[in-house]
Amino acid sequence: MGSIDRYIFRTTLASFALVLVSLTGVIWITQALRGIDLMTSQGQTILTFLGITSLVIPALVLIISPIALMIAISHTLNKLATDSEIIVMNAAGFSPFRLFYPFFYATCVVALLVAFIAAYLAPDGMRRIKQWDAEITADVLTNILQPGRFAQLDRNLTIRIRERLPGGILAGIFIDDRRDPNERVSIVAEHGEVVKNETGSFLVLETGNLQRFEAGKRDPALVAFGRYGFDMSKFSNQGRDVTLGIRERYLWELFSPSENDPVYKQIPGQFRSALHDGILAPIYPFAFAVLTFAFLGAPRTTRQSRNFSIASSILAVFGLRMAGFACSVMAVKSPGAVLVQYAMVVGAIGVGLAMIIGGVVVEPPPGLMEAINRSNARIARLFGRPATA
Repeated sequence: MGSIDRYIFRTTLASFALVLVSLTGVIWITQALRGIDLMTSQGQTILTFLGITSLVIPALVLIISPIALMIAISHTLNKLATDSEIIVMNAAGFSPFRLFYPFFYATCVVALLVAFIAAYLAPDGMRRIKQWDAEITADVLTNILQPGRFAQLDRNLTIRIRERLPGGILAGIFIDDRRDPNERVSIVAEHGEVVKNETGSFLVLETGNLQRFEAGKRDPALVAFGRYGFDMSKFSNQGRDVTLGIRERYLWELFSPSENDPVYKQIPGQFRSALHDGILAPIYPFAFAVLTFAFLGAPRTTRQSRNFSIASSILAVFGLRMAGFACSVMAVKSPGAVLVQYAMVVGAIGVGLAMIIGGVVVEPPPGLMEAINRSNARIARLFGRPATA
């Protein structure tokens, strides 16, 4: 790449990174707020909350990346046009197609990123979310134990907690254990927390007392403790199997699913739709880049308006992506929709390249401009101001 290509390449990727981080951050916050229940009602730590919600970021990046690339290319072209750099490069012998080279290189980088996310990173994140969620759901300490309620975990075993504190701390714990017919144990503790290790799950109690009523004895044995571990391994189902859905499958798993897969037997059409969505994911950035450059990359003077071209590029990209979503939905029941989806993407790239090679300058139709001018004149007369020529 020459110095001009490197300049455009760096500018485009820098703009892409800025837009991608900004949009992803905003959307991630809105999604993360839905999971605040992990800390408020289920007593999970802030690290668990951030860990689970951050795993959805690759899926967001997968959707946002082509849009961020379109915005970055539009910004770079607008910057070059405002500084009259496109006019100068065109006068120096740079054809529109030659000017597209650095944007194509930037698109290749984005396409590689999207391909990696679509094939591995996004499914892996969704898989980890499902596994993590299954562990939390399977844990009786976060589901059955609700503040202010007596929970009977087993026959003759009752536990109550007063409240959940931040960081997974339980306050005001009462345990009544009558599982052993020869004795009854009652435990009261000020605080406690769940500790899990390779040996099992334990409710570690702090600052409390234990009363043991043995059969045949009149008086109970009372023991005050600073720290006491109550075995809860029986009620923590950590080895629970998780059934993976479509979004949790790697791309190569969608290519050749097992015939005995119960999910594949139920919804084979969704496997087909997800597979082709993953294949097309790195192709969409090329379609968006070509369409955006086709509408905005032609040399114009600073006196020529670019508003119509910008609006047309947005409509073209938006229409292509919405049609892709529609075909993806229809592909679940109709295999022919997959061919339509490929034809649309390839056709958009072909039309865009033809416009770039031919040096087509997108301008608003004269009839549209006349209608806008007449509308402006009527508005000006309505407010009693002379219309400008």
